Amino acid sequence: MTLPSASESAPARRGRVLIGKVGLDGHDRGAKVVARALRDAGMEVIYTGLHQTPEMIVSAAIQEDVDIIGLSILSGAHNHLVPRVMALLAERGAGDISVFVGGIIPDGDRAVLLEKGVAAIFTPGATLESISTKIREILTEKGVHVLGATAE
Repeated sequence: MTLPSASESAPARRGRVLIGKVGLDGHDRGAKVVARALRDAGMEVIYTGLHQTPEMIVSAAIQEDVDIIGLSILSGAHNHLVPRVMALLAERGAGDISVFVGGIIPDGDRAVLLEKGVAAIFTPGATLESISTKIREILTEKGVHVLGATAE
């Protein structure tokens, strides 16, 4: 008798993504465009709005039971804000929630953020298809089988 693998037995559902604008950055057009693209790719998306603190982002992520957090940062504060979000997730027992970052992230800072556990970084010029494909891959690796997981 063969038992089904975890991927075969896990029910398909919409991956849950939280998109947050952390810090004082007031530019949210890109975050809203990415949120819509991920929704159109079959994911459930929660957008927290502008001027969120790392504590607010982590609390919302835990309350909403998300699989992944997307942080949009254009202010240059990514070296402070992203590690703070990662630390808070670990402190609150939610280290299984993945984090991706989008925005103005200089080349020299990307490796540091990836070493701290960031799952993906998207900079200006990334296509919506490449973003949704990568997020779907991350969710699949976590065992979340996104409904409607066909590239659009």
